[in-house]
Amino acid sequence: MAPMVSTPPHNPVSPIARPVPLPALHASHAGSWLRRANGQTSGLAKGAAVMAAADTPHLVLNAPLVATRLGYPDLSGLDLLELFAFVHPATFCVPTPKGLSHALGLKEVEDGADVPELLQEAAGVLLARCEAADWPEREGAWSALQSLIRMRWPWAQVIAPHIAKPDQAEKWLFSRLPEWEEAPERPQPGHVLIEETAIHGQLERLTGEGAERREGQRTYASAVGKIFAPREQRGRPHVLLAEAGTGIGKTLGYLAPASLWGKEARGTVWVSTYTKNLQRQLRDESRRAWPETRADGSCPVVVRKGRENYLCLLNLEDALQGGFGGRAAILAQLVARWAAYSQDGDMIGGDLPGWLGTLFRPRAIRSLTDQRGECIYAGCPHYRKCFIERAARASAQADLVIANHALVMVNAARGRDHAQRPTRIVFDEGHHVFDAADSTFAAALTGQEAIELRRWIIGPERGSRGRRRGLSARLADVASYDEAGGEAIEAAREAAQALPSDGWIGRLAENAPSGELEHLLAAVRATTYAHDESGALDAGYGIETEAAGLDGDFIERAQMAGAALAAIRMPLIKLGLRLEAMLEDSPDWLDAQGRARIEGARFSLGWRIDTLAAWEALLARMGGPADPEFVDWLSVERNEAREFDIGLHRRFLDPMKPFAKTVLEGAHGVMLTSATLCDRIDADDSNGRDWADAITRSGAPHIEVQPQLAHAESPFDYANKAEVLIVTDVKKGDLAGLAGAYARIIEASGGGVLGLFTAIRRMRAVHGRIADRLARAGLPLYAQHVDPIDTGTLVDIFRDDPRSSLLGTDALRDGVDVPGDSLRCVVMEQVPWPKPSILHRARRAAGGGSAYDDRIIRGRLAQAFGRLIRSRDDSGQFIVLSPAFPSRLLTAFPSGVPVTRLTLDDALQRVATSVSCNRVENEEELHN
Repeated sequence: MAPMVSTPPHNPVSPIARPVPLPALHASHAGSWLRRANGQTSGLAKGAAVMAAADTPHLVLNAPLVATRLGYPDLSGLDLLELFAFVHPATFCVPTPKGLSHALGLKEVEDGADVPELLQEAAGVLLARCEAADWPEREGAWSALQSLIRMRWPWAQVIAPHIAKPDQAEKWLFSRLPEWEEAPERPQPGHVLIEETAIHGQLERLTGEGAERREGQRTYASAVGKIFAPREQRGRPHVLLAEAGTGIGKTLGYLAPASLWGKEARGTVWVSTYTKNLQRQLRDESRRAWPETRADGSCPVVVRKGRENYLCLLNLEDALQGGFGGRAAILAQLVARWAAYSQDGDMIGGDLPGWLGTLFRPRAIRSLTDQRGECIYAGCPHYRKCFIERAARASAQADLVIANHALVMVNAARGRDHAQRPTRIVFDEGHHVFDAADSTFAAALTGQEAIELRRWIIGPERGSRGRRRGLSARLADVASYDEAGGEAIEAAREAAQALPSDGWIGRLAENAPSGELEHLLAAVRATTYAHDESGALDAGYGIETEAAGLDGDFIERAQMAGAALAAIRMPLIKLGLRLEAMLEDSPDWLDAQGRARIEGARFSLGWRIDTLAAWEALLARMGGPADPEFVDWLSVERNEAREFDIGLHRRFLDPMKPFAKTVLEGAHGVMLTSATLCDRIDADDSNGRDWADAITRSGAPHIEVQPQLAHAESPFDYANKAEVLIVTDVKKGDLAGLAGAYARIIEASGGGVLGLFTAIRRMRAVHGRIADRLARAGLPLYAQHVDPIDTGTLVDIFRDDPRSSLLGTDALRDGVDVPGDSLRCVVMEQVPWPKPSILHRARRAAGGGSAYDDRIIRGRLAQAFGRLIRSRDDSGQFIVLSPAFPSRLLTAFPSGVPVTRLTLDDALQRVATSVSCNRVENEEELHN
């Protein structure tokens, strides 16, 4: 039985919807407007709007955003997004007036003064929906409302008259969710060869009848087919590096051979991405090759993410039964509504609206997931309905698993969660595999990491709320049955007292550390401050220093901390052995559910033992000779000059070495693919590519495999559809000039600008200077780290409104897909130089000095340029506000793209002319 899925609202709504006669307030950078209950609308100054909102609850849309616009953080009211989430859980809605009107089938409004009336109409539509006989999300609504009434949810009394009490008592959420079914382990896949003619035939079926035949896509698909051939030698997989220009259709290009192999070999193909946006796209594209469900009801395609992405039902139950208070308790009720209609329980990038957490507290959303690896597996009363377990089991039976780079690496390393070891892997967004491996195989002994380990072993601190339990509580039956196991638990608990406890940062600031690990962290803090030469200290940023030149006191504290960690690790190893013995010689009382719980405990023990071993190895190196395989450093993490973590870090100099050992050696076929996989060394030659760095960063040389190489050129006419403009008269460091340049470019383009920054502080400053000015011209401006909206929702808003513009940092430089008129200009504030960190310095020295930097920068520029042209009809300008842009970096852009160095005034004229020409072309197309 599959989870219930919400359907979009039906229009027109029956019974007849009438506007709700409640005051409504809208605020933007352009102004504030209030519509009273009697239907009169007037503009207001910010102060008057704040006074009105403080006096009487008003209808608003996205209260945190309105609060930011008004400068009134305590704003509360009747947020239409909360009502939408209650009435239509698991249904998509862009959280803007335009998005709300589209979701409810209402007429779009053009002027901010008309928004309050729209809010009254939208409220009427949603309330009328609750009375309709065909309301698909009625089940559970009345019961949830009773809880929300007790919590004094602002909407509760408004909505109560519109939801009738059901004739029969509604089932509790946890009894409504379907259970997953056990399935036998999938047999090994067969060894088959996929013929090129079959691949081309499948590709034609997937692209559809009458679709344009793309030779580049056919060649690309043929190359991909080779990774599915049986490998010739153990530990030597087929490795393919395939660069596919934007517009090639690489998704269907690799799904064609993958779907053929999956059908004929009855095996599982893993497709790994770096961004959640591509995962959603892949899920949609895969429907062409696989049905939604098989004849037996199972799913041939499964989206799989890390545990921290899914709703934990035990955490939700705890929240619903008093674990949350205030606004967070209301959020728990809305999440429970969503859980009953969600496809897969994915809270991060799934069908839970991304804006829901920002209406309350993002931390409250995260606390409903398994962030700390505390899962008790079969010991959980909701184990058979667990979203995480369902996804894990489904992936073990799937033909296609859509995952992310980190999860694939972890699965290959640990082989846990009922998932087969990935043996046929496509790494899409393959240029990010190096970064993902760098994070996956890192070691970080920090205060935050250590205190989480303490809580896992000992349990919550005195006075802590929630269901968190220590080892002795989770394994009480084991301790009572097995004396040696009980002794190991108690020994681990006693040894864990050496780990940091609550309040550790404050004690370090007061020079009053407690325990071996806190004394070590105090030494890390003192050394980092003493050695810092970065200048980041005065700016409020985090600081770091290399783990060298350490005094005798530091080394002694490191040795003592290492011994304390070993004292924790040894009883955990002993406990793991006792659990293994229990499974081999099971007591009578140990049923299947108990075995599964102990298996889960063994897994949790295993990765914590590995973590402790990595920490010990890091500390053992302090004061000794440097290990050339690693880069070690000390850090104090700060935000706006406030310390939030302190610790020691270790990274592989080349993280592709553990990647090759863990992922490649056990695989049969692996592909890394991207539009920007390799460096281009000749601006005038589309084939002038340097594959050396791509090969190195694939990990293949570490297992002595020579990868196959493939390239498919983009079919887009970049030379006539795009141009690169390098503005030479905006001086570096001139913040006023930078802000003015952005404002004038957005005005000339009429919106549709994606602004990319290398520093959050500059981005915030620019946004603060120009947002009001642009809004008065009808050009909304949004920004990461400014607007209280998650990044995915910001992109949704940007995509939905061609007159809006969006400012952001690295997360928007890669993986953002906004085709069409909504993105017609990309502006970079400067060359994206690498951050001069200790880790970068070491890799730069090993990778060729300035040439290493140049490869990184060209890759970033290529990715940023790739946001501009996403379809054949797209066109626009790529602008860099850098007077001294090095010519050697121009090979980052596609061959034939005109590059011009010019003044800002000339650039503005080019932008305005381009917009005017496109407008004329569009009007002619409409006329024809």
